[in-house]
Amino acid sequence: MKFLVINGPNLNMLGKREHEIYGKFTYQDLVEFIEDTAKPIGLDVEVFQSNSEAAIVDRIQAASNVDGIIINAGAYTHTSIAIRDALLSVGIPIVEVHLSNIFAREDFRKKSYISDIAVGVISGFGREGYRFALFAIKDILEGRR
Repeated sequence: MKFLVINGPNLNMLGKREHEIYGKFTYQDLVEFIEDTAKPIGLDVEVFQSNSEAAIVDRIQAASNVDGIIINAGAYTHTSIAIRDALLSVGIPIVEVHLSNIFAREDFRKKSYISDIAVGVISGFGREGYRFALFAIKDILEGRR
C-alpha cells in the first residue's frame, strides 16, 4: 500500500514556531518519524509539503497512484474549498491530522472544510497523530474497520 502524506503551510517551520503548541521537533524530524513508522508495517509513503494552495491541489489531483491520503492542511483546513474539492475529486480515503487540538484553540480553527469528507480526524496528539493515521487508514483499506 502507498499513502500520500500532505502537509500544508507553515509546517516546514516546525522546530522554530510556537514550541508550546507544536513541540520542538523539526519538519525533517516529522518526515523521518512518518517514514520510520510506515516502513515496519509495510507501507510506502510519500511526504509532500507546500505553503501553496495551488501546489497542494495539483499534488492531490495527481494522486492516482496512492491508496490513501493523510492530510494536515494547516491553515488551509479552515479556508480552502479548493483543497476540499480536489480531495473529493480523487475518490481516495482521507484521514485529516492536526498536531494541535484545533478544537481547543481559536474559534476560527474549529471549522474544517475537510473533516466531513474524511474517514477520520486525529487532532491534538502531536506527531503521534501521523502514526495513528497510518495504522487507521491501513486497517480501513484492509477491511478491519
